[in-house]
Amino acid sequence: MRWSLSVGRVSGIRVELHATFLLFIGWIAAERGLLAGRPGPALAAVTLMLLVFACVVLHELGHALVARRFGVATRDIVLLPIGGVARLERLPDRPRQELLVALAGPAVNLAVAALLVPLVALVRASAAPAGPLGDLLETLLAVNLALVAFNLIPAFPMDGGRVLRALLALRLSHVRATRIASFVGQGAALVLGAAGALALRSWVLGLAALFVFVAAGEERALAQARGASVGPRPLEEPAPLPSGPPGPGSHAPAGDATATPESGGGRRQAVGS
Repeated sequence: MRWSLSVGRVSGIRVELHATFLLFIGWIAAERGLLAGRPGPALAAVTLMLLVFACVVLHELGHALVARRFGVATRDIVLLPIGGVARLERLPDRPRQELLVALAGPAVNLAVAALLVPLVALVRASAAPAGPLGDLLETLLAVNLALVAFNLIPAFPMDGGRVLRALLALRLSHVRATRIASFVGQGAALVLGAAGALALRSWVLGLAALFVFVAAGEERALAQARGASVGPRPLEEPAPLPSGPPGPGSHAPAGDATATPESGGGRRQAVGS
């Protein structure tokens, strides 16, 4: 993605930081006292934010690794101020596969939360005061539970919206399922945007709502265009899940990938946290 810096690979998938993410981290440091000569609070805030986004990377890896089991490659994972995006080369072939890919991200955060619960209990039960460590663990626990709840809102193309589309596609055509899910997603985006602007005073939530609203419309238009060019997508037939990761060559060829503006040839499917 343009204006992004690669920071390495995890399981063979490139992880990138968008320039706006770096600006966001700098803003956090400045807000928490760096410019006022208080580096301690600034460092603590930046550390917490980096740990939160580490949980976001794990969330996106959940999507990417489950997609890999169905022969779908992930181009990269990009971190933005509003969250992360795993850019899949294409959609899974069957609605049930898309359902599992969409649920994988929240499932990872749920697993992280389950691991944090005993650690929080252990720190709180110790004789010494819990101090910053206890506060940090409790915050990460709350963040992971919030990621599960937020991402399961049926705001297509977020995870919950993709779950909704996959369930609809079990009985409806792909185009019609996408159309319904996108309209539901845009309605949810309006509610989130209003809550961010009026109740929570959160510009991040407002920006995320704008992203969801625009992306839902683009996904609907893309599905309608593909449906017009290739005809109706057949309903899913029962098929066994793969017992292991696909072998070499099972990823989609470049010609099958939906393009992105960045790639210079269409749009790729993005699964975000």
